[in-house]
Amino acid sequence: MAVHQPTHRGSGFHLPSFRRNHAVSVSGAAESAEAGTRTARAYVFASARVLMGFVFLWAFLDKTFGLGYATASGKGWIDGGSPTEGFLGHVAVGPMESTFHAWAGAAWADWLFMLGLLGIGLALTAGVALRLAALAGSVMMALMWVAEWPPAQHLSDGSASMSTNPFVDYHLMYAVMLIALAVVSAGDAFGLGRLWARLPLVRDHGWLR
Repeated sequence: MAVHQPTHRGSGFHLPSFRRNHAVSVSGAAESAEAGTRTARAYVFASARVLMGFVFLWAFLDKTFGLGYATASGKGWIDGGSPTEGFLGHVAVGPMESTFHAWAGAAWADWLFMLGLLGIGLALTAGVALRLAALAGSVMMALMWVAEWPPAQHLSDGSASMSTNPFVDYHLMYAVMLIALAVVSAGDAFGLGRLWARLPLVRDHGWLR
């Protein structure tokens, strides 16, 4: 009688398989790397936010107290000087030249400009109300862009405008950065953005975010 070997062998002893553990390890490493990238990105935007906030706050402080930089000592707002008269009064090009001259030194223009600088600076530094700051800052930057009017090669008196680019200057770059900071919620890192977002009023009105 022939003896047949069994077609199915017993389980016996097998070396452990590391395939599943390896896949889990690779997935975990990828998630960790992605989380690290997100954290680094958040810190970069937060740093840009704080620096941008200091730009606006410093402009407010210098124009208010005449710290001797853009505003000479004794010529500050607190000393009776006008924060808008010097800039708007010397606009010499662009479609709104006469309009800016009419606004120069007006009390309402001074207050709007200074409150804008202070409000935007504080919002950026604290990381709150970034959407409002982006809107107000973009409007301010757009008006200043029109006041300098980079497309013009010559001023109203025919002299060279010294414009280096007909379209893009730092005012537009600032406006784009303000919008970007609001879009990525840059106040959540190094700021009070998360706490601000939890406030009932802000939760119910997303435009305050």
